[in-house]
Amino acid sequence: MHKEIVIFGGGTGMSGLLSGLKDFPIDITAVITVSDNGRSTGKLRKEFNTPAVGDIRKVITNLSNIDPNIKKALEYRFNTSSDLNGHAVGNLLLTAMLDITGNLKESAKYLCTLLDVRHTILPISEDSNLTLMAKTKGGHIIEGEEEITHSTETVEKIFYKEEPHVTKEVLEKIKTADLIILSMGSLYTSLLPNIICQEVINTLKESTAPIMYICNAVTQPGETDHFTVGDHVALINQYLDQRKVDIVVAGNTKIDQEIAEKYKTEEQKDPVKIDHAKLDNLGVKLIEKDLIKVQNKVLRHDSMKIASIIMSYLTED
Repeated sequence: MHKEIVIFGGGTGMSGLLSGLKDFPIDITAVITVSDNGRSTGKLRKEFNTPAVGDIRKVITNLSNIDPNIKKALEYRFNTSSDLNGHAVGNLLLTAMLDITGNLKESAKYLCTLLDVRHTILPISEDSNLTLMAKTKGGHIIEGEEEITHSTETVEKIFYKEEPHVTKEVLEKIKTADLIILSMGSLYTSLLPNIICQEVINTLKESTAPIMYICNAVTQPGETDHFTVGDHVALINQYLDQRKVDIVVAGNTKIDQEIAEKYKTEEQKDPVKIDHAKLDNLGVKLIEKDLIKVQNKVLRHDSMKIASIIMSYLTED
């Protein structure tokens, strides 16, 4: 079985999903958002005029087959009083490669070779000035991904300050994909920034590959407060234009009350509930299973269980 899948996302959610899929006999192309302007990535963007490298670093590290201690070194952040403070080693490596090669796609490719990554990692764009914007329900405009993340206002719509030039290989991979996956993770700052690009939307219209969404386990303050699984799907569909989500994978794990209360009081997050009636009305196929696990009192998707669902779907298809 030779199947090609394209996964859109970024950050921790995408990394977790890929860690479960990486050893299966499929061709994976991970398309990563590059509009982050916070922490180490933000500093490097300002200093070197580059796209964001942080999410690409995370994904490459999780797909790597090298010694775990080397992975730890890549994720290591300097804690010092110098200009190195807060920088992740992997971010510095990617920035150095970018300076050598002149583009992020090639930089990611070389780092993948170095770290024994057997799949393709592509930035959604090579634009160095890519700026994510948000309009709030109060009518305010917020500029910058970090500012959107930390805003207390409810987001109504996201868009780019200037239309991105999408990496050519991303569009080519969409055309040949057997399955397109929208990863769990921050809806407004990790997933949607990939699919609001007009070139991506246009290419998705031409694709016959089913679109599968891996739904988040919990809501996000200011972004998806009180959202159900159906609300997540409906919002994504608005941005997909003519295409719609065909399959949604959602966890029906019974969350321990103590953990749920901790998330509610400390982070203002609630478990995302499955609303069967709305999903039926949306015409989306629901795959629900016990997918959520607790690690050090933190809710995480079980990446191997999700990978098994994806592989089963591809086999049945």
